[in-house]
Amino acid sequence: MRSIRIGAGAGYSGDRIEPAVELAQHGGLDYLVFECLAERTIALAQQARMKDPAGGYDPLLTARMQAVLPICRAKNIRVITNMGAANPLGAAEATRHVARKLGLAGLKIAAVTGDDVLAAAKANDLALDNGETISGLGNRLVSANAYTGARAIADALAAGADVVITGRAADPALFLGCLVHEFGWAMDDWDRLGQGTVVGHLLECAGQITGGYFADPGVKDVPDLARLGFPIGEVREDGDLVVTKVVGSGGCVTPATVKEQLLYEIHDPAQYFQPDVVADFSQVRVAEVGPDRVHVSGGRGRPKSGLLKTSIGYVDSYVGEGQLSYAGPGAVARGRLALDIVRERLALTGVQTSELRCDLIGVNALHGEASSQGSEPYEVRIRVAARTESLAEAVRIGNEVETLYTNGPAGGGGAWKSAREVVAVASCLMPESATQMQLALLEV
Repeated sequence: MRSIRIGAGAGYSGDRIEPAVELAQHGGLDYLVFECLAERTIALAQQARMKDPAGGYDPLLTARMQAVLPICRAKNIRVITNMGAANPLGAAEATRHVARKLGLAGLKIAAVTGDDVLAAAKANDLALDNGETISGLGNRLVSANAYTGARAIADALAAGADVVITGRAADPALFLGCLVHEFGWAMDDWDRLGQGTVVGHLLECAGQITGGYFADPGVKDVPDLARLGFPIGEVREDGDLVVTKVVGSGGCVTPATVKEQLLYEIHDPAQYFQPDVVADFSQVRVAEVGPDRVHVSGGRGRPKSGLLKTSIGYVDSYVGEGQLSYAGPGAVARGRLALDIVRERLALTGVQTSELRCDLIGVNALHGEASSQGSEPYEVRIRVAARTESLAEAVRIGNEVETLYTNGPAGGGGAWKSAREVVAVASCLMPESATQMQLALLEV
């Protein structure tokens, strides 16, 4: 039975580039997929495009393409990515510019658009998962991007694209599009689409499945994490998958790493809603078939819902933050006093906050006072963060922490402060009909 090899070149926007190069050089790939978008990433990309209409795509797109395109062209590896973010057309033009500089004549680059549904969001006052409505956001609304499916990616590949660049395609759809194209799967073959979604879900986070997110020293040891290899999916025509990696690369592929990734970010394994299918992971079987080789089968599916998860980006507020360190005997007591001083100063000077956090990092920052048990640390770092309605108010938070240098407990050092606008994300369900997928094909 025919099979193809798909490599996962990135699991998030800022991921390492070297493992993708290793995959292209030594992975024997047919496809190299870069999954680089998250809910908040797309909203920030839309915001960046408002400031620069030519921008809004992944900031590492050029570096990644420069690193892998010559290898992929030489080895006939096709590249699929959602690095287009808020501007797939701009990303495609930037990729063409890189290809021209590299002398890759004849390279075809497809830009897939249609996920930007801001106009439809404004026209349909839908309820958000945070209790608000789209109309209630008013002029704070920044973006609306629907999670689109595999069909448009498969169409781009059928049109001869060597590189396919999308916006907010669903993460598994980047991989599923390859399978639909290669194997001619029908878009109503629900069990194949369900198993293909298993493939995409397992590979989408790259180094997580090869031990990156899995590692826990003394409990789950993973070798050579500094040279972590990213995964390869060997996928048969029937959807059966073997997860592996480049021989000699760091990390590991085991049934345990695969099972952890299978359940990652999954609410109900029997109903994983995707643009193309409602996938059912409940009957998936995992078996080790060799060193760093794990066989995965049993994914199923049911008809898609006809609704697309849509990320709504909006300006929520501003956040001001300040940090300072204390060390030596009594460090925790001095840190607590410093926080008390800042709280009182904010009240005395009338700083308006809607939310305020005062933490001792290393003592209570994650789990509150319930975590401050046992021996006292030798060093501690205070952090004060507050949500405000204006940037000017946010700036005052860090300023008050910084003044502890000369107006607070002894021995404070390493002050740091920031103030920034917060772009928040909420979700709603948009009818699939709100998206009008389009394909633009550029040639070098």
